[in-house]
Amino acid sequence: MKSRRRSRKKKTVSNPLTQFFVATLCVALLLAIGYHYRNGLAYYFSFKTDKVLKNKETKQLSGVRNFNVLSVYQDKAVGIDVSEYQGEIDWKQVRFVENNFPIHFTFIRATVGKDKVDHQFETNWKAANENLIRGAYHYYRPNENSLKQAELFIRNVKLKPGDLPPVLDIEVVPREQSMDRLKVGLKRWLQKVTLHYKTKPIIYTNEKFYEAFLKEEFGEYPFWIANYNFFVEEMQDDWLLWQFTEKGTVSGIDGNVDVNLFNGTPEMLQHLAASRN
Repeated sequence: MKSRRRSRKKKTVSNPLTQFFVATLCVALLLAIGYHYRNGLAYYFSFKTDKVLKNKETKQLSGVRNFNVLSVYQDKAVGIDVSEYQGEIDWKQVRFVENNFPIHFTFIRATVGKDKVDHQFETNWKAANENLIRGAYHYYRPNENSLKQAELFIRNVKLKPGDLPPVLDIEVVPREQSMDRLKVGLKRWLQKVTLHYKTKPIIYTNEKFYEAFLKEEFGEYPFWIANYNFFVEEMQDDWLLWQFTEKGTVSGIDGNVDVNLFNGTPEMLQHLAASRN
């Protein structure tokens, strides 16, 4: 004799009180975020300025964050960095980030690896000098000879009094060599460039690379850190420069631009440039 069992479907009981609590929490969170970014939101929706943005359809949350960060650090020097990827730049128009914040400096890519010179370097290097404090950087390829890379940079970058220190850009984990060998190569590049220009170079990298591989062993050098995290809005004391976005809007340049903050005032930036004379 078969026993009969009723198949019962489990009913999910929705608690109205729980639903209300979750909804209230979400609304409160959205209001808190909106309040925190109120200045950026106001600007990008044209409530706070009479300036009309040409492409309102391209507004992004990154733009709101950019405005917010720049507003918080209005006492700091603001800069950009460019390469051939920005195409031809109208340097006479390069004055402001997000139409509001004056630009004080620029870093320009000069060389890559042991054999590539940025196609726009010579043009950008000459033109930028008319309006801004300028600096040059080298993009380091881990698996290529470090001294040849340093020599390429030195041959092509003639720093003058008032220019910023040279920059070594390292952000790629090597595939064909160990991290120990990479560090040896970086030290050789830095030592050769230091000897030539009589000043310590700046090391550019992202925050994870910095914390994992460079912070302790290369602590004698100043660091330029890239961190685009939407929720990071504070510059650390041990960062000389902070690249806080790769999606800045700059007059005179088509498309997105990296935007940076110098951890000091415009006057302090001028002192840094003058100190290598």
